[in-house]
Amino acid sequence: MTKVSMTVNGKAVSGEVEGRTLLVEFLREELRLTGTHVGCDTSQCGACTVHVNGRSAKACTMFAAEAEGAEVTTIEGMNNADGSLNVIQQAFQDHHGLQCGFCTPGMVMTAAALLKDNPKPSEAEVRHYLEGNICRCTGYHNIVKAILAASGQDVSAIAAE
Repeated sequence: MTKVSMTVNGKAVSGEVEGRTLLVEFLREELRLTGTHVGCDTSQCGACTVHVNGRSAKACTMFAAEAEGAEVTTIEGMNNADGSLNVIQQAFQDHHGLQCGFCTPGMVMTAAALLKDNPKPSEAEVRHYLEGNICRCTGYHNIVKAILAASGQDVSAIAAE
């Protein structure tokens, strides 16, 4: 067993893990932060996307020990200080960017990383950035619209689907 310590959503945490423990398992099973989903275990679907030291990472392909000393943000840490939805989460709700919700945490985390790097992306840039995230319900149209809206762009001309 190895002791790991990191900051998750602004709080110092630590725990004992086996060397093979994935970050997603540590978050879900040890810390009970179940918003980070396990979809494919192969980093293909993006449901497990978190931020590690400010960069997007798929937690199903990263060992918990690799996050030693890191700053980790999960979907639970994305809300505003008062507990309300942040601008990206609100845009997903307002523009129907979710259906079953399984992919939503990963999509929101990916969108946050995109908007940090590119505050005003084009539709093509959003679609390209989302290539590592799979949604089986929405067809992506409203997810893209929500991300564009979260960036402050006018999406009134984009038809709802």
